[in-house]
Amino acid sequence: QVLLVESGGGLVLPGDSLRLSCACSERTFYAMAWFRQAPGKEREFVAAISRRGISTYYADSVKGRFTISRDNAKNTVSLQMNSLKPGDTAVYYCAAGAGIYYASTDYYTHGKYDYWGQGTQVTVSS
Repeated sequence: QVLLVESGGGLVLPGDSLRLSCACSERTFYAMAWFRQAPGKEREFVAAISRRGISTYYADSVKGRFTISRDNAKNTVSLQMNSLKPGDTAVYYCAAGAGIYYASTDYYTHGKYDYWGQGTQVTVSS
């Protein structure tokens, strides 16, 4: 059983930056992603990274502002969030997909991920 633990959430002002981290309980080379869920809305894709970190994928709403990265030696995945907006307010979840390989569409698909963290709250408000 792979355990994922997110950290780094908090309350920030519009325009601020925040860095989320996800610690994995064991060394894996799974595809990793961040999803988010705002109150009253469905969970949505934010960003994903391939097994070796060669390919990255972003939702249009965060492209150019968020950067996903991974350190396989430390079993961690990070999400650097810049120029935050109130619309970015949500619980952010880290996810790992054991069966995601080359099909780019898989990275965007919630159901393709096998393991999920408990989430970390990000609130952007003035």
